[in-house]
Amino acid sequence: MSPVRIVDVSYVAVPADAALPPDPIKLNAMEAQWVARPLLQHLLFFDGDQLPPFDTALHSLKSSLAATLAAYGPLAGKLVHLADTGDVAISWSASDGVRFVVAESDADARRLAGGDEEEHDVRTSERLVPEVEMSATRLEEVLGGLAVGVTVHHGVADGRSLWIFVEAWAAACRGDTRTAPAAPPVFDRSRVSLPGGEELARSVLWKYAPSLPVVRINLTRSTKKFWQKQMNLIYTTLSPRLRNVHPVLFTLDAGHIERLKQSIVRLSEARGAPPLLRAPSTFVAAIALIWTCSVRCRPLIFPSDDDEDDVFLFFFADVRSRLDPPAGADYFGACLAGCLARLPARELIHSEHALAAAASAVQGAIREVAEDPVGGWDIMKIVGGIPRDRFFNVSGSSSFRAYEVADFGWGRPRRTEPVRMNKDGQVALVRARHGDGVQVTVALLERAHMDAFKSEFLDRIAL
Repeated sequence: MSPVRIVDVSYVAVPADAALPPDPIKLNAMEAQWVARPLLQHLLFFDGDQLPPFDTALHSLKSSLAATLAAYGPLAGKLVHLADTGDVAISWSASDGVRFVVAESDADARRLAGGDEEEHDVRTSERLVPEVEMSATRLEEVLGGLAVGVTVHHGVADGRSLWIFVEAWAAACRGDTRTAPAAPPVFDRSRVSLPGGEELARSVLWKYAPSLPVVRINLTRSTKKFWQKQMNLIYTTLSPRLRNVHPVLFTLDAGHIERLKQSIVRLSEARGAPPLLRAPSTFVAAIALIWTCSVRCRPLIFPSDDDEDDVFLFFFADVRSRLDPPAGADYFGACLAGCLARLPARELIHSEHALAAAASAVQGAIREVAEDPVGGWDIMKIVGGIPRDRFFNVSGSSSFRAYEVADFGWGRPRRTEPVRMNKDGQVALVRARHGDGVQVTVALLERAHMDAFKSEFLDRIAL
């Protein structure tokens, strides 16, 4: 782990002429459940001859961030507890701004960016990202490159919203108005209509954060200290345990994806195989492969006399377009429903139709959300009670164009990755750096499990 030295902390203000909502934005139930959950944090690594001098890059990033906040002003606010109503809301004042931290490190940029199937330097990556209130950027000058870190509270934005913000910021930084998001973001929470409305949101807060304005959550000491300083909610520590997970990045290129889809269809047509609802999408094919490999790489957890028990795959669905009425593609917030696929472990361990079985189960979970998009809003209700050693969690999406949208004027990032990959069986997806492939980041606690996963994964994509 290389040291990271903070050299400057400043706040980027919202332009005075920005059109801000007149009142605090109350979190709806979909968002309120995230008050006591982890942040969204991503790192973008840049290197190469196109990089400008560090001071030039720094000036461009800060000035373009200020311009971007004209449309994204609420991101400079804070989460506050409204004691008179019991709500948690996004609030802001003229003195608020986005915390912008500049630091330097002697870490090797190419090593941090790494390559496929290489283990990440988790601890250094975590220190390259800011612990911030709503949204902030931390810029690191590392040996041979730059790392830009972005943090946003999950109660304010989901992955889709995060990358829309990055797209707008990057377009402003490179002076490109043609490829910026077509429509300005909409923060109006009335776009999301849930049964129970504000009362439902308050009941969620009471359930998951009953001691407001105190929120009890697993935090490191430094994170706790910062959050208590920067937010109007008070975060306290509940025995955090750092886990020695081993995140590794894999890339499925367009050829891999096409062959994987064909293989799934072929397997589904065999006698005794579970039928598919339709031809598998890129997302379905990718997570069917990941789920199968994840279960097969941990045989000691699923002994032969126990493989009738189910294993579970959880992932999110963006339900903006599925709500009635639709929230709209321009809605900025957390608008997600949980999807849960389940299968007996034996169908993924022993069956020759494992990939087809996995894809069929994933499609079934997606169909459930399509039929009832509101039914899956309570994430913890869906996953609560599932044994952790039989649970696999996928975040992100193969449709997130992280590399394409994050060109700040010096080319696409060498690598982008989520930072808080600290749970066994955690998986994150974005679209690959080139073409229509998928980047897959997998975190497993045991090194032996990762070695087995890597072997299984590479064998299957080589077919």
